[in-house]
Amino acid sequence: MEPEKPEAAAKQPMDAEAGDTLDPRELVSSDDEIDYSVEPEFYDPDLDDVDERWMNRQRKGRTSDAVLSCPACFTTLCVDCQRHEKYVNQYRAMFVRNCKVKTDQVLREGKSKRKNRKGRAADPSTASEAESKGQAYHPVCCEACSTEVGVFDEDEVYHFFNVIPSNS
Repeated sequence: MEPEKPEAAAKQPMDAEAGDTLDPRELVSSDDEIDYSVEPEFYDPDLDDVDERWMNRQRKGRTSDAVLSCPACFTTLCVDCQRHEKYVNQYRAMFVRNCKVKTDQVLREGKSKRKNRKGRAADPSTASEAESKGQAYHPVCCEACSTEVGVFDEDEVYHFFNVIPSNS
């Protein structure tokens, strides 16, 4: 059995629906079929105003520095946050949505291994004491795709650093 040649395939009609045949050379552009004088049914000129009122109800009148989204799936994570003064790509928030805190994992602030001036590791007992004094955080992930987007601290504040901010 010999494979079909491209020329022969182009000359054969295509099956559009059951029983109908269309020749690809006779197809017209969809722009030729659209009547632009009629307003589409799915267009609503008042929709932006409705969306703005909904967002204001969600924020309860507070203003926000940004709306934060997941970098992997663009799911909205926070609509009420504050931008970090020094690190402009970091945000903090108290109220979030579509976030999952991994309470089974603990991240500590500070370095895991300390070295003295001679390059040798310090005494492990002093290193663990320093680590235990650092603040504990829990990783925060997007509920939709499980991408790690920030941390949750002991004061119940979310700190976002792996997010996409947009104007609020």
